[in-house]
Amino acid sequence: MNMCSKCHKEMITKQEQAKLAASSIDSIVNGNDAVKQPFVAGNAAVAVAQVDVQTVSVQPADVAGPSEGVAVIPKGKEGPNRCSTCRKRVGLTGFNCRCGNLYCSLHRYSNKHDCKFDYRTAARDAIAKANPVVKAEKLGKI
Repeated sequence: MNMCSKCHKEMITKQEQAKLAASSIDSIVNGNDAVKQPFVAGNAAVAVAQVDVQTVSVQPADVAGPSEGVAVIPKGKEGPNRCSTCRKRVGLTGFNCRCGNLYCSLHRYSNKHDCKFDYRTAARDAIAKANPVVKAEKLGKI
């Protein structure tokens, strides 16, 4: 077929994958387990079907208003990222705090923006989860 060794190997692997896929689909469709037969490398042709893609545009029947019972919520335009304290635009350089807000470089620390997140209990919970209490059974007295 006038191919280099690399292209020939790729073609053989694609043929094996196509045969495995076809046999698995056949077993699913027929509802039985097909016995897998070893694939012998050779000159095999793989049929490829052409698919035409068509797009269909549909106009809604009721353009005047939404139908009853369906709530239509328009998606608002998402504005630029701003610091929650000074309202300065931060863009990609904003810092997300554990309290859930976005801050600029000046207000990124919890003492600079009156943070409501409780770091102490979060740290206690993390330590308690990482270090479970291990108690050994008491030995009986002799």
